[in-house]
Amino acid sequence: MSRASATHLVLIPSYNTGVRLLQTVREARQAWNPVWVVVDGSTDGSEAGVLRLAAPGSGVRVMTLPDNRGKGAAILHGLREAHVAGFTHVLSMDADGQHPAGHIPAFMAASRAAPDAMILGVPMFGDDAPNLRRRGRWVSNWWANLETLWGGIGDSLFGFRVYPLSELRAVMEGTRWMRRFDFDPEAAVRLYWRGVRPVNLPAPVLYLRPEEGGVSHFDYLRDNARLTWMHSRLVIGGLRRLPLLLRRRRTAPARSAALLTPER
Repeated sequence: MSRASATHLVLIPSYNTGVRLLQTVREARQAWNPVWVVVDGSTDGSEAGVLRLAAPGSGVRVMTLPDNRGKGAAILHGLREAHVAGFTHVLSMDADGQHPAGHIPAFMAASRAAPDAMILGVPMFGDDAPNLRRRGRWVSNWWANLETLWGGIGDSLFGFRVYPLSELRAVMEGTRWMRRFDFDPEAAVRLYWRGVRPVNLPAPVLYLRPEEGGVSHFDYLRDNARLTWMHSRLVIGGLRRLPLLLRRRRTAPARSAALLTPER
């Protein structure tokens, strides 16, 4: 069993992820200790297997919310608990098997080397990636770059990331947004506004078929409407911060390897 980190933890929000949740937690736990799960009002009993893993000294902790509040709200709950426990950084990853647990140590090492930065995963797509997802990602990335004046956010939607805990918690508690699917892009933009620099690392993304345990709660109409509203708000916020963004762009060091363009 690997020695538990006192500063960096893996945080996995989950809502009705089925049998895949247990496998994701096992894979994450093989790569890192500790691993925390926030069960966001699930009704499918998917947390049962993980609860059996969460024995004292296992490095696994399960927190259960009474109702579904959204990905961002689940992460905020975990951030507050992690702050109480003395952690300084969290790596967020999805429970549905899309994110590469084997890359956790490399992302944690990058965070330890640059503790003031957010370590953003840049997805490397395989043949299983839906074209509609790729096109939608390009649009969201373009808006996020506009909102930060191309400040170096390699991918705005990929949720495999390491955040400085205190910075992310302050951003989230300072706004009523960022509670559902809009969490990932808004977190990256608002943290950049706050002065948290992005460091981008490539990571593979896997789209599992339903027969492989793949689960998606993405609703194209509802969630794209939410993203459109979010980017409208962030564009206005970027305009208010335009002098700051221009000044930061002039004084920022050259990013020779900071921005990696994801395959589309």
